[in-house]
Amino acid sequence: MQTEKRKALEAAGWKFGDAADFLAMTDEERQMLDVRVEAALAVRRQRKTMKMSQHDLARKIKTSQPRIVKIEQAAQDVTLDQILRAYAAAGGRISLKEVAGAPSKKPTGIRRKKAKRIPAKTQVQIDLIGSS
Repeated sequence: MQTEKRKALEAAGWKFGDAADFLAMTDEERQMLDVRVEAALAVRRQRKTMKMSQHDLARKIKTSQPRIVKIEQAAQDVTLDQILRAYAAAGGRISLKEVAGAPSKKPTGIRRKKAKRIPAKTQVQIDLIGSS
């Protein structure tokens, strides 16, 4: 869209955003959707890299070819577990790392003499490592 036209529409009260804005998704919901879509696309790339058909992959994980289509599209009725299983079955490797943020000084228990430092924010990083 042209910048001038967009500015004119915004001045008239129109708002611009993406589907997540329209659906009023929380940050957590957006993150999960992004993870699911990226993982599903990784399944397709990995399957093609390994020169596997959808039918071959379906046989490997004991499901149907139409289910593989749904997995590669991150369909709503497909779980993240199913997507990751398909990725691994297609020859990909999954690595999970815990990334800790700044530690908190809050005590973990009331009766403990020494306060234990716990991470304030812990993040998990999932790496999908494909075969070349």
